[in-house]
Amino acid sequence: MAKSLKLGLVLGYWGADKPEGVIERVQAAERLGFDSVWVAESWGNDAFTYAAWIASNTSTIKIGTGVVQLSARTPTATAMATVTIDHISNGRFILGLGVSGPQVIEGWYGRPSNKPLARTREYIDIIRLVLERKAPLEYDGEFYQHPYRGEGSAGLGKPLKIMTHPLRSDVPIFLGAEGPKNVAQTAEIADGWLPLYYSPYRQDVYADQLVAAKPGFEITSLLNFTVTDDIAAGLLPVKGSLGLYIGGMGAKGQNYHTKLMQRMGFADEALHVQDLFFEGKRNEAILAVPDQFADEISLVGPAERIRERLEAWRDSPVTTLLVSARTPEQLRQIAELVL
Repeated sequence: MAKSLKLGLVLGYWGADKPEGVIERVQAAERLGFDSVWVAESWGNDAFTYAAWIASNTSTIKIGTGVVQLSARTPTATAMATVTIDHISNGRFILGLGVSGPQVIEGWYGRPSNKPLARTREYIDIIRLVLERKAPLEYDGEFYQHPYRGEGSAGLGKPLKIMTHPLRSDVPIFLGAEGPKNVAQTAEIADGWLPLYYSPYRQDVYADQLVAAKPGFEITSLLNFTVTDDIAAGLLPVKGSLGLYIGGMGAKGQNYHTKLMQRMGFADEALHVQDLFFEGKRNEAILAVPDQFADEISLVGPAERIRERLEAWRDSPVTTLLVSARTPEQLRQIAELVL
């Protein structure tokens, strides 16, 4: 028998101003049985303050960060924010982390972007040590040392234990990951995975990487969910997002999203989309995204078609569908179809 799926509401990050109606929308999702709500950051609002705002206005829904960027904070600063929000939410917090790409890491945060896998492993090691609170923090890694003894050190650092006792020592840690090595490490060291896009019709793309996942490992997959009789029109926003990520979110040869589309069986199409984007032909790049690819990673169409295609998701390793909805009616439609 196919498994049940959970629902998560995606709020993403802010644009030029604070979004309107956020609390009302999250409270509606909570009443409808959504399991989680997810906030994000890019180079505007920060995710932790956003999460605390949501937590203080809800009572049962889980609050996740999808994602907090590693380069924005030291591991101990992230651990402190995690402990704080977990207390505020009475144990409903999920820490979602991501490396981001070189353009953001080096351009916005002014940090080096080399060796992302090793940095991620050390970062999570330290957070878990802080949350366990078994002893003062001591860590001697390639990128992080506690106490710090490197260049510029006064030599006066001492091992410290977080003063605020964590409400939970096992706050779930999810990772946003796309590359095969990154996903394999995620399955090994994290409690969940946040894929940017996933096709239940191509499970073999990540099957080998997920072998190391322990029991209870969660996969929370972002997808467009649109009830409409016009499938082509419903897929246009999906193609718009894919065109931007595949075409413009990274340099040629260093775009994780382009590489993922290639691995998912659309190699020539991915490079064509990227070429058009770099030529300044953004609209053409969007239209060049294959409808089949956009459709596989979405749930778009009349209600009956969505019900049928949900079976593929229930038969996949995905545990939660992360969806965006702007109105109470959209939330209700999604809940009725999935839950």
